[in-house]
Amino acid sequence: MCPGCAQCSRGLNRPLKRLEAEIDSLDRVIRGDGPHANRLEELPMKRRALAKSCAVAILALTIAGPALAQENIRGDTTGPTTAPGYSHPEQYMHVTPVAPADNMYPVVQHPEQDKQADEKLAALAEKTGKKPNILIFLMDDVGWMDPGFNGGGVAVGNATPEMDKFASEGLLLTSAYSTPSCSPSRATIHTGQNPLHHGILRPPMYGEPGGLDGATTMPDLLKKEGYITQGVGKWHMGENVGSLPQNTGYDDYVGFLGVSDMYTEWRDVYFNPEVALSPERFKMMEKDNFDHYEVHCTPADKKKCENGKLIDLEYIKHLDEHWLNTSLAFLEKMKGSKKPFYLYHATRGCHFDNYPSDKWAGKSMARTVYSDCMVQMDYVFGKLMDKLEEIGEAENTLVILTSDNGPECEIPPRGRTPFRGCKGSSWEGGVRVPTFVYWKGMIKPRRSDQLFDFADILPTALHLAGYPGAKLAELFPKSTYIDGVDQAGFLVADDGLSARRSRIYTMNQYYSAIRIDEFKATVTGEIEDGIMKRGYTGGFSGSIFTDTGGAVIVNLYTNPQEDVSVGIRHIPMAVPLGQTAGWYLKELFKYPPQFKIGFMSNNPPAYDIIPEAKMGAKAWLRKHGFGRPQF
Repeated sequence: MCPGCAQCSRGLNRPLKRLEAEIDSLDRVIRGDGPHANRLEELPMKRRALAKSCAVAILALTIAGPALAQENIRGDTTGPTTAPGYSHPEQYMHVTPVAPADNMYPVVQHPEQDKQADEKLAALAEKTGKKPNILIFLMDDVGWMDPGFNGGGVAVGNATPEMDKFASEGLLLTSAYSTPSCSPSRATIHTGQNPLHHGILRPPMYGEPGGLDGATTMPDLLKKEGYITQGVGKWHMGENVGSLPQNTGYDDYVGFLGVSDMYTEWRDVYFNPEVALSPERFKMMEKDNFDHYEVHCTPADKKKCENGKLIDLEYIKHLDEHWLNTSLAFLEKMKGSKKPFYLYHATRGCHFDNYPSDKWAGKSMARTVYSDCMVQMDYVFGKLMDKLEEIGEAENTLVILTSDNGPECEIPPRGRTPFRGCKGSSWEGGVRVPTFVYWKGMIKPRRSDQLFDFADILPTALHLAGYPGAKLAELFPKSTYIDGVDQAGFLVADDGLSARRSRIYTMNQYYSAIRIDEFKATVTGEIEDGIMKRGYTGGFSGSIFTDTGGAVIVNLYTNPQEDVSVGIRHIPMAVPLGQTAGWYLKELFKYPPQFKIGFMSNNPPAYDIIPEAKMGAKAWLRKHGFGRPQF
């Protein structure tokens, strides 16, 4: 309201009241009421007075009308609202992020919280005399609602008291994101890039070529900063020489190179009788060119890993127990060490097929092989946390617990998610994963729905190692795009806020969707039952749409099932979403995607077209842009 609006209102009321009095007087003369009876000779005079009053009132309305109209700038047609509304500092739709370097994803700047976080880290370093340790506990195919800390646990028949305890004492991230499937997610953790940039678009199966070969990886960077790097468990980021763990930064790695079902499904007469009961086919699989064993990889042999036990239907039951003991032994070795460590513990569970040992069969209230596995994973995590405390490293160790993707819905029994979609899709159920970050005495217990991406793990870890913010770019070639953002301030500051304004979704070779705050715009996605109407459908068996009408936008707070588009009704939110989506498309032309391991497709995306068309598309984008300019 302008300063003179109240005065305008008072000035307008005077001629209006005078007009009202004149009309009332004229009306009484016409009716002959009271003392005005039989005084018709006064009518001409009354009409002149009324006309004058009307003119004054109309003039007053002309002058003051616009001022009065401005009083209802926020409300509805019945009048302005008196509700002031609320500002939520966690929401960034209106915020302009800043790229720390040309090849880095833009961040929302929080200088005060970054300062507080760095002061806490400096005080810890002075106390311990070394850099912080990092432990990543990565489960397989575990859904958002499997652990108790997200509403599962006891409620779904697999209690997770250890996870729940540490989640309640750490930062619980309800909007933490993986990629749609395991190998792309693991590569994103290791490279700080989303799948379009690191090039592992899907899991390599049965020894297929391709992987981390040539990438700048987190363990390699940490190793150069004095960290002891230990990997345990599932690898699944390439079996070719350049992609082996010892050639991508690990001092030691014990686990398997592929994925759980690759070792057992063809042995099982129930799951794959067409192989297990066919001598010729079974022999074909035994001789197939993939590693059939648990392996031990060290830099002493750059060419290959040493084979351990054959992974058959018996040993598969005991892998997670063996891997737990391996990690416990490593932590024991690090007791009293002056060097920091990085431990990457990637469980076998709970990827299909789950074969619980006698110790765990029926341990869960649900008594399914999947829920029995969840109970075991909770035990494994609890034992690792106990060991950290025992060796005196709990106060100097950042712990991240998460899952590599959402539940695998094609094969029951499986994980649970309250969201639409499953593993293999970019719907929330496929990529929003159970996650918390724990650091004794360093992270204030709280819950946040702000955005956190697997790509953020590398920049955050390197901040702890001495390369915060823009300094990280010094460690990468200028041609390498870093999709992750440094979240050290978010995690460590007492009431830290996320540095990530937006989140890019990918699926296979496609740029799929984008989220800012509670709004998500989708351009490519999967119709899970678009091909098969019967049986179990999920992220790998549906049809893919690559175009929409242009306004497929959901509000994830009011519609987490992503089945009602609100794009046309909420265009003020659609515009900044489109701006940011267009900006990232330009980044893909500037820093082109890689396709190391991908799916066969008849519909290549715009950034993977023939060079001539690609040049034309880039020229068009330079001239016309994509939506309103961004940043």
